[in-house]
Amino acid sequence: MNKTIEKKALLDVAGFMCVAARTAPKARGIDNIQTVILQKKQIPKFVSQMKKIATREKRPSCRRDAETIKDLDVIVLIGTKVKPVGLNCGFCGFKTCAKLEKSGGTCVYNSLDLGIAVGSAVSVASRYHVDNRIMYSIGKAAMELGFFPKNVKVAMGIPLSATGKNIFFDRKL
Repeated sequence: MNKTIEKKALLDVAGFMCVAARTAPKARGIDNIQTVILQKKQIPKFVSQMKKIATREKRPSCRRDAETIKDLDVIVLIGTKVKPVGLNCGFCGFKTCAKLEKSGGTCVYNSLDLGIAVGSAVSVASRYHVDNRIMYSIGKAAMELGFFPKNVKVAMGIPLSATGKNIFFDRKL
């Protein structure tokens, strides 16, 4: 019975994390954040894709992350659409947002907003004492697998765990 209760609690916390990401402050109030909750049946696809990325890009950390998430029940995905916020600030290296858009680059504020949204989400997990870790490898797999619209170019995955020992520590590369 405890496992059923814990799985439900993880799913509830994942929902609260998505709300926190949605309500996190954003540059000029423009919401480019996208969230997805993965459940157990979807995770094997991610494990496989992350192992492919590990081999293709010679990134052993992606294989390690894949092994870490293979038995989990819930993962939160948070990504950002790549769309300039119209400040013409030049932080991206281009003089105007129009030039950035033509280049196909990423608005700095999109990435900053993603970071704030992810930080808000993991703070919720922490408040509920749910073990978690921010993983770019899961976000990359999510984009490659089509879990986000095409205009989402930066994403992170946050796997959740409720076990007697935090599985995200003591990992070997």
